[in-house]
Amino acid sequence: MQKQNEMDRERMTLVRQPKTDTVKEFDFTPRDFERVRALIHRRAGIALADSKQEMVYSRLARRLRATGIRSFQSYLDQLESRPEDGEWEAFTNALTTNLTSFFRESHHFPILADHVRGRKEQMTIWCCASSTGEEPYSIAMTLCEAFGTMTPPAHVIATDIDTNVLNTASNGIYGIDRLEKMPVEQAKRFFLKGKGAQEGLVRVRPELRQLVTFKQLNLLSDDWPVSGPFDAIFCRNVMIYFDKPTQSRILARFAPLMKPDALLFAGHSENFLYVSDAFRLRGKTVYQLDPQPGKGRGLTRGGLKNL
Repeated sequence: MQKQNEMDRERMTLVRQPKTDTVKEFDFTPRDFERVRALIHRRAGIALADSKQEMVYSRLARRLRATGIRSFQSYLDQLESRPEDGEWEAFTNALTTNLTSFFRESHHFPILADHVRGRKEQMTIWCCASSTGEEPYSIAMTLCEAFGTMTPPAHVIATDIDTNVLNTASNGIYGIDRLEKMPVEQAKRFFLKGKGAQEGLVRVRPELRQLVTFKQLNLLSDDWPVSGPFDAIFCRNVMIYFDKPTQSRILARFAPLMKPDALLFAGHSENFLYVSDAFRLRGKTVYQLDPQPGKGRGLTRGGLKNL
């Protein structure tokens, strides 16, 4: 009898254990993941780590539901068999990470202001990963404040591979909480506060929006719909998604688009010196063209430098 009671208690304990394994809606095999990795690398240069398997499943499962396709194998077969299919855009958008905020990595903006202040000629800044627009609008605000006018002699070209975020960026409408770290006077100067049905939202002022042009651009494409020379390029927190050879190719294409004294801004965890000898470090994650590229720097196998 005692043994039976112990067995009953053990059975009850097992029943009460929370389930740790969930049954996925779609089969997603390691081979499916490897195919996704190969496709997004070929299409957009993004190098997905092994740890991204659950993220990939979650984001692409939405595409399977939207298209009515019942397996990852069939979905990927369709992509591979139709290189010009519109689903490629949705596939790429789904796997693109868009983490941003106004004046993110704030130490860069005073450097930009000092770089442009007092110039008379028309200037052009390229923000090559604009996401939902906070970065290019932060650049535009910096230009306005550097010249003390809403019509500075400068323009911002803002590009991104993700067409969804570009639509958000061009509309320039955000939740008011996005401005919580911005000084009140600065927010009033550059944003309109929503009323009535738009309460809780803000919109970038028209004068500021006119300083920014948004375009779709894939950094891996042979043709870029931009042309220099640029006074500065913001390429922040983009290269971390590419492997070293891809980073090197992109930086090689940046160099001829930059004015001799132009600045290249990188993300806080990016170091361009290890993948290109065309640039020299000017300050914290800020680079300039090196007038003597490669001097005194040996190249190791694979094109990486010994510093």
